[in-house]
Amino acid sequence: MDHRLRAALARGARHTSPFPQAQRDGLGARILSSAVFFAVGTGLMLHAGQMLLRELRQPRDRAGAARGTLFRPLPARIDGLGTAAAQLSADRSAAAGGDLYDVIATEHGVRVVMGDVRGHGIGATGTVAAVLGSFREAVHDEEELSCVLRRLERSLARHLRERATTGPHSDSPAAEEFVTVLLLEIRRDGETRALNCGHPWPFLLSEGHAQLLVGTEPLPPLGPFPLPAELPYADCGRLRPGEALFLHTDGVTDARDGHGRFFPLPAVLAEAVRADPISPQAVLRAVVAQLLRHTGGRPADDVAVLVLSNDRQARRAPSGARDGDTCGSAAGARPATTNPQPTNCQ
Repeated sequence: MDHRLRAALARGARHTSPFPQAQRDGLGARILSSAVFFAVGTGLMLHAGQMLLRELRQPRDRAGAARGTLFRPLPARIDGLGTAAAQLSADRSAAAGGDLYDVIATEHGVRVVMGDVRGHGIGATGTVAAVLGSFREAVHDEEELSCVLRRLERSLARHLRERATTGPHSDSPAAEEFVTVLLLEIRRDGETRALNCGHPWPFLLSEGHAQLLVGTEPLPPLGPFPLPAELPYADCGRLRPGEALFLHTDGVTDARDGHGRFFPLPAVLAEAVRADPISPQAVLRAVVAQLLRHTGGRPADDVAVLVLSNDRQARRAPSGARDGDTCGSAAGARPATTNPQPTNCQ
């Protein structure tokens, strides 16, 4: 092709192209700018998403830290007693919830607390901390179980006064706060005593049997009214080797399924203790699994359960016989003997 023809065609192409040089340069710049803005925007969105995830995790992390501080892991055995415990919070952002428990070996015997603070969430967690902190000190200092209870009462009253001066921190005013408490003392020979302030009585577990222990009329919960001058404890007899106690909060017995039916705790316990010997961990797993199944995995209230088995080696009493007075039972067994404890507490 003649070089003049080629030059003419080239000039025509330049004049007839839909994208002249300047326009092509502008389009490239816009594409580059769009790519930069897209990259920057994507980075900002990812960063914002990571910040949001961290913020969402923070309440759970704080709740987990609070739980680790309040509920120290129980060893599998405490002074010859097998232990297993679990706590579930109705408020997912406050894993510690409003229920409390602890088991401590002292020179006076193994002392146990199970309690339930009105309401749940962060405010209830502060009350749990006050009661547990007082219990962990008093059980070593006080010889009498009644004096431990009075220490808990004073600690709770002090906590509520301080909370009232700093404003509300829970779903209920400090003046309406109360705590149900069950105190147990299990001595080396298995003799068991109880003080109950408005809390559910425990179940006595033996091979294939779950018997609700019903003692004297419970005292009022701590908080609304002062404790009486005399505090009679319930003498629950001896916890024999191979037997166990199941302690719980009312979040267990009050749990309902989708049809409004209550959780059948006695039947679940009876099924869980068919094996011999009784395993606290097995009983705990069975109850928690059945409870979650019953509630569809979402209990409406805080839940705490504690299983204590007597693993001490000793000769068992004949079947059907128990040493000493028992706390009684729902079937009408002999009621507990009551003994006033002295009031010369620290």
